[in-house]
Amino acid sequence: MRTISTSELKKRIQTETNIELLDVREPHEHEEFNIGGHFIPLGSIMSFQYDEIEHLKDKELFVYCRSGQRSMQACMFLEQAGFENVVNVEGGMTAWQSQNT
Repeated sequence: MRTISTSELKKRIQTETNIELLDVREPHEHEEFNIGGHFIPLGSIMSFQYDEIEHLKDKELFVYCRSGQRSMQACMFLEQAGFENVVNVEGGMTAWQSQNT
C-alpha cells in the first residue's frame, strides 16, 4: 500500500481532474467536515459493502479517515478485494485541517 501526505494530495486535487477519494469515517465525522468523494464507513468496507466503488478497482483511489489508521485498514481490505491502486492519506482529516494551504 502506498501513502500520500495531505499536502501532496491537496496539490494533486488542485492540478488534476478525476481524483478518486474515499472517506471511511463514521457518518457524524463526515457530516462535520469532508472533502468530497465517495463515503463508505470502514465497517461497510469490512463487510464487503462497497458496490458503489467496484468500478474503481483499477484506478488510483485515495482513502482517508480522521487520522490515517482506519483508512490504512480499509486499504488493506480493498487490496485483498482486488483494488490495485489504493493510497492511504497519512494523518487523515486531522492533518488536512491543520494545514494552512
